[in-house]
Amino acid sequence: MKFLDQVKIYIKAGNGGSGSPSFRREKFIEFGGPDGGDGGKGGSIILKSERNLNTLIDYRYQQHFKAERGQDGMGKQKTGRGGKDLYLKVPLGTQVFEEDNKTLIYDFKKENEEFVAAIGGKGGFGNIKFKSSTNRAPKKITKGKIGEEFWIWLQLKTIADIGIIGLPNAGKSSLLAAATSANPKIANYKFTTLNPNLGVALYDDTEITLADIPGLIEGAHSGVGLGIKFLKHIERCKTLLHLVDVTEQNLVTSYKQVRNELGKYSKNLLKKDELIVFNKIDLVGNNELIEKKKEFKNKIKKEVLVLSTKNKKLVSEIKSKLLKYVH
Repeated sequence: MKFLDQVKIYIKAGNGGSGSPSFRREKFIEFGGPDGGDGGKGGSIILKSERNLNTLIDYRYQQHFKAERGQDGMGKQKTGRGGKDLYLKVPLGTQVFEEDNKTLIYDFKKENEEFVAAIGGKGGFGNIKFKSSTNRAPKKITKGKIGEEFWIWLQLKTIADIGIIGLPNAGKSSLLAAATSANPKIANYKFTTLNPNLGVALYDDTEITLADIPGLIEGAHSGVGLGIKFLKHIERCKTLLHLVDVTEQNLVTSYKQVRNELGKYSKNLLKKDELIVFNKIDLVGNNELIEKKKEFKNKIKKEVLVLSTKNKKLVSEIKSKLLKYVH
């Protein structure tokens, strides 16, 4: 499935039905009089969040959506049937913006939330509504109101407990695959991951949602590489798991490079809880690992964990640690 995190769509709520100008004309009834019913209400456009969706790809090829029109009123004081509401499903984490793509209208943060994006038009009045002591046979009716219509933008910001960040090829996808049932593409070259991947890890009967964010390189905040497209997905994560490839020449430089990009995009990202993990420890000797950890902690002053995605015990320990960060 292709990943799409931004789309522009046109929505049109249904128009209200018009009132009826009907008069009673029945045998043996001398004075019939008006009996026109009201028109039905037009259907509304309603957005609803779904947890099992993770992309806006459904709106790639269909951008126009129109709800049903209300039925016109009928004789015998019958009100027209209301138009059916049109429900559009969106992923959890979707934000709705006006046509300028800047003014936020609604933000879906919970599952099964509903937002009426366009309200259907009210039905018009039938002629019976205008009957009075001075006007016994009114021919007046009103037409149904026009339903709301406009263009809106949908933007998806992935909601996850843990956002896995790091330079390209740091092993983010491998960790996601090892800790969850997700099957991301894994290969030994940079930018293997072109889209955020989501996975759910289970530990002590508790679910932890992880998001593998594509590699951040220098200049990502200004559009270099893939970073600017996906930095916004990190904003929703409660905690950041920062993977550092232990085989890199200078681990402090690698770590600071990613942190600098986060800060340049948004200072708020630097305030999030962070778990630093040295990955691929199976590729270095024990003495080299101890030395690198010591040098790193002397300069960064933060706790560092170690990991090899091939070691199930170490993966389990990471999941246990993540549980404390999430709850």
